[in-house]
Amino acid sequence: MSLKEALKSGKFTVTAEVGPPKGTDIKKILHESIELKGKIDALNVTDNQSAVMRINSMSFCRLLLDMGIDPILQMTCRDRNRIGLQSDLLGASILGIKNVLCMTGDHPNAGDHKEAKPVYDIESVQLLGVVDGLNNGKDMMGNELQGATDFYQGAVVTPESNPIEPQLMKFGKKVDAGAKFFQTQAIYDIDNFKTFMGTAREYPVKVLAGLVLLKSAGMANFMNKFVPGINVPQNLIDELKEAGKEKAMDAGIDIMARHIRRLKDENICDGVHIMAIGAEDKIPEIMERAGLL
Repeated sequence: MSLKEALKSGKFTVTAEVGPPKGTDIKKILHESIELKGKIDALNVTDNQSAVMRINSMSFCRLLLDMGIDPILQMTCRDRNRIGLQSDLLGASILGIKNVLCMTGDHPNAGDHKEAKPVYDIESVQLLGVVDGLNNGKDMMGNELQGATDFYQGAVVTPESNPIEPQLMKFGKKVDAGAKFFQTQAIYDIDNFKTFMGTAREYPVKVLAGLVLLKSAGMANFMNKFVPGINVPQNLIDELKEAGKEKAMDAGIDIMARHIRRLKDENICDGVHIMAIGAEDKIPEIMERAGLL
């Protein structure tokens, strides 16, 4: 099934994420992707994540299609104006790419080309509206297209943002703009996420809980300090510390698998989005421990 079919069927849907390399050697990312074939429902390809220059998302999405994997094209507003964004979306459509995740994108200050000029001609809500327009046969200026797109468009949300009200307002705006599914920023407090989902269920959209693999207590502390919208509870940090350096990764896998099981067993959301960040080879093991394979 495609991502759209999986979510519409009510299946507990699993997506994961790969980041293209900074260069043309794609052996590692190809191997990681092949290992996930038949295990996950769709695979995100990041768009110059963290504002670091890499191979673009569209090219690798096409390779995933050739491999029989349903790709999710991530598209940020950081590097292209509205003309470039629409042009790339039309290009992705004729390549057979059906899923697109609309994001504003990290500022170049966060990346490796700090002198790059950010574009931000439009932002994520507007980009969702652009995709919706292209699906209905019109560009952003209302001009008729010679053939419409057929995208299944998604967006992101940060359930652990504090205060949460601005996120909930933007969530509603994204739904109104055409979002059909959401992948969340990393969540670690399941009870808090259940509260968020109480509001999200008022909208006709699918929600995949984002989960980032914790590899050490140091990583957890770093995210708490420097990554907005992420809150790793102290009990999880203590669990990673008690495991020791050699077994911290294993403890992190256990934590993620435990969270996936609870999300599925309690029917809290529609699936999960696994972000292993450099440890994509661990995703099958995570899924096995979570009882998904």
